[in-house]
Amino acid sequence: MPFASLGLSPALAQAAVASGFTAPTPVQAASIPSVLEGRDVLACAQTGSGKTAAFALPLLQALQSAPQQRDPSVLVLVLVPTRELASQVGEVFSQFALALPTRTRVAVLYGGVSINPQMMRLRGGADVVVATPGRLLDLVQNNALRLGQVQHLVLDEADRLLDLGFSEELQAVLQLLPQRRQNLFFSATFPQEVEALAGSLLRDPVRIEIAATEQTQPDIAQRAIVVDAPRRTQLLKHLIEQHQWSRVLVFVATQYAADHVAEKLYKAGIYASPFHGGLSQGSRAQVLQEFKDERWQVVVTTDLAARGIDIAQLPAVVNCDLPRSAADYTHRIGRTGRAGQSGVAVSFITPEAEAHFQLIEKRQNQQVARETVAGFEPTAVAVNKQPPGTGGIKGKRPSKKDKLRAAAALAASAQADSKD
Repeated sequence: MPFASLGLSPALAQAAVASGFTAPTPVQAASIPSVLEGRDVLACAQTGSGKTAAFALPLLQALQSAPQQRDPSVLVLVLVPTRELASQVGEVFSQFALALPTRTRVAVLYGGVSINPQMMRLRGGADVVVATPGRLLDLVQNNALRLGQVQHLVLDEADRLLDLGFSEELQAVLQLLPQRRQNLFFSATFPQEVEALAGSLLRDPVRIEIAATEQTQPDIAQRAIVVDAPRRTQLLKHLIEQHQWSRVLVFVATQYAADHVAEKLYKAGIYASPFHGGLSQGSRAQVLQEFKDERWQVVVTTDLAARGIDIAQLPAVVNCDLPRSAADYTHRIGRTGRAGQSGVAVSFITPEAEAHFQLIEKRQNQQVARETVAGFEPTAVAVNKQPPGTGGIKGKRPSKKDKLRAAAALAASAQADSKD
């Protein structure tokens, strides 16, 4: 099926092919016609399936028939959870926009950098704005742009927007938008909070769910290696050298762990760098670009890099620490095996984490065979049950509000007992 058959202009159809899509992916084939018709869309497809192009291509075509704006008004607004994803989505829009006969202004806005250059860039207006919610609101308050003319709203990785605590900022942005607009929700997972938000915002949406099949499932070989916690970094070094991976993305739980593991690998002669939210935006952009350019062999990161990071031909991902949720596991391993390439995703299973990985497997409806590596056999005993009220898949542990309610109830009970 050619892109032109979906209703795209010859220029955009050719731009899609030039960007590496030999034919529309399933999510693109299902989404593009609906977006072009002006329908609201709720699209769920696995990571690496081409979701960004699925909304960028038809929205750019829609802009061609819209009147040119000479003020700071915005026509297309794309909200994303991280700076890295903002840069990536903005790059896709800018790349496709080069094929259009009229100039399309794309602005990428996020925090962590000076606001002044972004304000200067918006003086000429912007047709497409890709932004994180906080920085967007800052720029609105500084009168750098207005949202009253937005015709198309995209929530990209909507689940992560809510998970990262953007709910209040997201609601503040929504209040600035016109009631009549097209709404597009795209993500790899849709938990209950996103479903509820979609139900309140979308009007008669086209619901698109691309289930993973042998044809659409990324070619990712999953491995689960049992190892004692203190020996994970040594095992990581062993695997890198044994398999001669040209590049590896390693996930850990904390910024401190990212710094610590990267330092150990570097001292062992492996070019490794940390990548996390504690670094300046300039440092993060530099590390990411150097990793893409293969100047770093290993990047050790937190879940900051679980989404919105597109590394072409990344051969391996390693979960040194397991993610908190099954959804995050999906996004992490989805950094490899992209665009028709194959990859391997390795998870280190400490005896303490065995029960947690079983929960991830249950949510994923799959099982990964446990294996050991000679010289790194575990000596501790696996813990097969989660202790009550500790850890587990995110969403099952008590929230902060739950704990506050419990404390309030306990205080009220104690007060009642004292009166008796």
